[in-house]
Order: sequence, then structure tokens, then C-alpha cells
Amino acid sequence: MTTPSTARPALDALVAEGQLAGAVALAWRDGRVRTALTTGWRDVESRAPMRRDALFRIASLTKPVTSVAALMLHREGRFALDDPVAAWAPELRDPRVLRAPDGPLDDTVPAERPITFRDLLTHRAGFTYGAFHAGPLRDAYRAALGADIDSHRTPDAWIAGLGTLPLLDQPGRAFHYGVSTDLLGLLLARMEDAPLGDVLRRRILAPLGMDDTRFDLPDAQRDRAAGMYGFDAHGALERRDAHPPHEPAFLPRRPPGTTFVSGGAGLWSTADDYLRFARLFVGGGAVDGVRLLDAETLRLMTTNALTPAQIAGARTLGRRTFVGQGFGLGVAVVLDPGDANVLLCRGSAGTVGWPGAYGGWWQADPTDGSALVLLAHNALDLERAAQGFGLGVYAAVAAFHASEAAAAG
Repeated sequence: MTTPSTARPALDALVAEGQLAGAVALAWRDGRVRTALTTGWRDVESRAPMRRDALFRIASLTKPVTSVAALMLHREGRFALDDPVAAWAPELRDPRVLRAPDGPLDDTVPAERPITFRDLLTHRAGFTYGAFHAGPLRDAYRAALGADIDSHRTPDAWIAGLGTLPLLDQPGRAFHYGVSTDLLGLLLARMEDAPLGDVLRRRILAPLGMDDTRFDLPDAQRDRAAGMYGFDAHGALERRDAHPPHEPAFLPRRPPGTTFVSGGAGLWSTADDYLRFARLFVGGGAVDGVRLLDAETLRLMTTNALTPAQIAGARTLGRRTFVGQGFGLGVAVVLDPGDANVLLCRGSAGTVGWPGAYGGWWQADPTDGSALVLLAHNALDLERAAQGFGLGVYAAVAAFHASEAAAAG
């Protein structure tokens, strides 16, 4: 039996104030689901209430899933972390590096060493997201790779396009959040000679019983999909047909004929499904007797891999990426519990997590055995956020985390 959450009044108020369309939040503690909270609307216009089994496009919460799959193949000896990725993607054999991040695309120097799998797992390959830049790199990424999540490129064409782009930095030098996990997913597909969706289904989703997690929603499940919302110029919630604008990045069905899937941001899931995944990190790499990661691989994944200088220098959208955290192989890791920013993850040292741009958030604390998941569809919009609009989902995360920390004592 679940217990009432003290976060409910705060989340309900955010919905009533129009700062949040709706959300589902679950807390696992002491070996069971202790809190199950739904608030708001799955569809604001039709007043369809949020439901626990609502389906959300989880954006970058996809990255840890792809990273676990990669580490499973690594453990099997399919690749070493310091192997060059060019062994599986010859398109990336001779990378060039920009002299200046916003400089001309042809003003480059040779990479000092090859890009490795470790670089991809730690976002130190020199890749980025084009949308993070105002210079020529922005348009070059869009031209070479297509849309960020549901690209019309084939996987092979996407990798070839990436190979034409200069790196933002020397491989291994600094943390730059971007398409590294997308590339990683496509390389797993090449290794397994199967679409990435099939790889994830066979290795992670089916074994863990994550039956509602996939890259495309069947017609029979589309009525469970939570609508995507953003904010207009006056700060009012508005339905979004695309995010970013003009890009169908969250729609239940990808464009017909699309074979590319984003291992960095493309999955749909439910709070219950993702909670099962999060429990890997409090169960020593296993959930209900199903083991995906051995203790050594889990330790490798959840140990900070960045230097102090790389942590201090990491920026995402102009802000410090890590406050009280480092980064392992696919997840943020709490290093300073007293300083950790809850919007990434906050808990005992060793707590892991990684949020998503559509309002999804999770963390797992192996010290107290707790796992928390909050899913929402409030699209991150930088222009609106600068005006103070669209921040309700972050207030929801903070309220939910605080209530569960208090409940845990």
C-alpha cells in the first residue's frame, strides 16, 4: 500500500496555477513503492486526467538506458572502453577539431587522438548539440544530422553526416553534452546487427518487464500518451505540436519510413517502467532476481570519471552542468551531498540520475535503497525560461524530492 505524499499540495497548486500540465511521481523505498502520485491532466484541452500508466517521451532519460546496454556489451568483451569507435564507424577515423567553438567550420586542426567508447559514455568526445550554439556549428549539425530526435536520416547516413562535422574540442579534454549517446546507440546496433530498439528490448526492456518502453507507440496505446505543453509569450500553458518548434520530436509515431532512432533521447516510457530501470542502481545491478550488470560494471558506471577541472568547466545551456555531482559512464553521480543540485540528483554520495528536457527526472540512492521517478511533459524552452515561464516542473521535482527525503527520515 502506498502512503500519501506531502508533495501533493505543492504539485496540485502548480497545476492550478498553470505552471504544470500534469505529472506522475513514484518513490521506491524499503523494497516497495511507497508513494504513487498523479496530478493534473494528460490532455488539458479535453480535461483527460493524468493516469499512472500515462506514456511520456522521456527525452534524455533514454541516455542511461543506452549506456547500460553498452556496458553489457563491454562486459561481454565486444569492445574495450578505450577502443577507437572508428573500429565500428570508419566514418569517424580522421576527426578534425575547431580552433574556436564559434569559428569557421574549416578552421580546424587534427584530433590529437581517436575518439573512444569511453569518450562517448562520458560526453568527452567533442560532440555537442547544434542547438546549443549560435555560430555556424548550429546549422551544420542540422544539415548533416537532421532533427535532433526523429531524424529523417538513415542510421548509416547519420553516422556519415556526423563524420563530416568538426569536433568542438579535442577528444577526452572536456565534458560537452550532445549526440555522443546517439552515436553510441547506433554503434550497438552495428555490433548486434539489429535495430537499436530490438537491442534494448532483448537486453534490458524485456528482462526487466518494461513492456511500455519503446521508440514508437502502437496505435492501441496512443490514447495513453501525455500531451506536450510549453508556454506562450504571456506564460500561459499551450499545446505543442512539436518541440523544438517545427520538429515532431515527441509525437507518438515517428515520420513514416524513419529508421533512425535516438539512443540519446527517443524512448517513450511510463513512471512504473522507468522505476524498474532505476532500481538497477539500488539492487546492485539486478531487479527482482534479473541481473543485467555485475558488481564491477555497476561500480564502473557509477564512479565519477571526470577530473575536477572538467566538472568545474562543464556548461549546459550556459549554466554549470554539475553542482555537487560528477559524471560516470552515462549517469551523474553525487559527490557532495550537501551541495548537490536536486534538479540533476541529490542524495547520499553515490546517488545517480539524469534528467530530460521534457520534464522527466529520476534518481537512485544505493545508500538508503530509494529510487524516485517523476515524469511530465513540460517542454524546456530557453526563451520562455529566461522570462521565468515554464519552471513549474522544476518546482515539482524539488517538492517531490523534499517530501520523500522527509519521509525517509
